[in-house]
Amino acid sequence: MKKYDVTALGEILIDMTYAGKSESGQTLFEQNPGGAPANVLAAVSRLGGKCAFIGKVGSDMHGKFLIDVLKREGITTGGVIEDEGFFTTLAFVNLNEKGERSFSFARKPGADTQLSESEVKYDIIEKSKIFHVGSLSLTDEPARSATMKALCFAKEKGLIISYDPNYRAMLWKSESEAVRGMRSILSYVDIIKVSDEEIKLLTGFEDEVTASEALLSMGIKTVIVTLGEKGALVRNKDGFIYSLAEKVNAVDTTGAGDAFMGGFLYLVAKSGKREFNLEELKEFAAFANKVAGYNVQHRGAINAMPKFRESAIKETTD
Repeated sequence: MKKYDVTALGEILIDMTYAGKSESGQTLFEQNPGGAPANVLAAVSRLGGKCAFIGKVGSDMHGKFLIDVLKREGITTGGVIEDEGFFTTLAFVNLNEKGERSFSFARKPGADTQLSESEVKYDIIEKSKIFHVGSLSLTDEPARSATMKALCFAKEKGLIISYDPNYRAMLWKSESEAVRGMRSILSYVDIIKVSDEEIKLLTGFEDEVTASEALLSMGIKTVIVTLGEKGALVRNKDGFIYSLAEKVNAVDTTGAGDAFMGGFLYLVAKSGKREFNLEELKEFAAFANKVAGYNVQHRGAINAMPKFRESAIKETTD
């Protein structure tokens, strides 16, 4: 019997989000908990799933705040380490009038890059149905080796492995290194969510249909290409479908893709299955779009994840 629906390894950080101007005209930033793997877990947990996080934060005010947030969200923190030698990573997020983001990172290095192989809680991974990772834990050592070792372990134990490349150009030394790094773990992956901006980096193709087919040919069983306000393409060996996004007024798109992935993985975990037909994928994607649609109408990432009734998961009860 598995204890956790989803365990994620990777970055948890502070999104310092633009929050207007002070009375003296100075820019204000709001402290929001974030980091793509942690965002995904928050979405799953708020929907009723059981989750655990593996990663590292600084032994500072931000790190302690993030651990408290995980606990508040019902996410197991036994795999989270506080390190006195490194500061918790900060991501400064600016928003335009459409809620679209631009980033600047304080991570040279951040604590999230310093997780070592020996610090990974493999017993937590073993008790999980799904193991989820991003690519930001692949940018630097020792976190890169820790991620690879954890993926090997998860694969050996028969977990479903999900992956969100989540490309952030400024955190890689070059685009070519980013491409190599993001592609390096594809052979482990069962489910991938990639944005329309990332498909060319991973496959060399700009068209989502061709790119998704290329990813499928690499052995990935379920490919999701998110298309912003247009929704998402979902593909498996039987073909592909488009799932339309919810029509909403976006306030902040931070965490939208993570909300989608959280909604999708929640239903994957609850199904108890490893492979799905197109009709099931259509249902999963439609639900995931509802979760993402709710998320973008609120500020922040973790704080903006919706709660749904277990008995009627399409109805929000926030």
